[in-house]
Amino acid sequence: MVSQKGPIMSPSMMRQVVIYPDPEDGGWVAEVPSLPGCISQGETKEETIENIREAIATWIDGSRAVGMPVPDDTFDVHVCVV
Repeated sequence: MVSQKGPIMSPSMMRQVVIYPDPEDGGWVAEVPSLPGCISQGETKEETIENIREAIATWIDGSRAVGMPVPDDTFDVHVCVV
């Protein structure tokens, strides 16, 4: 399911986000596989999505500020049932 709030984003601004329950503190955790170390959390999924959007923007702005490239996202997802 794609959740969209705020301005419509172009494909170059879109990122794959993995959201999962936080087993230690409750709530939810979100990670962005294409941006190493870009992680956030929240009490609800909605709050977590808001927080990870902010984390993505901060990660990209910080990377650009120091002259580092921003990796592309491939959106290549595989779900395996074990």
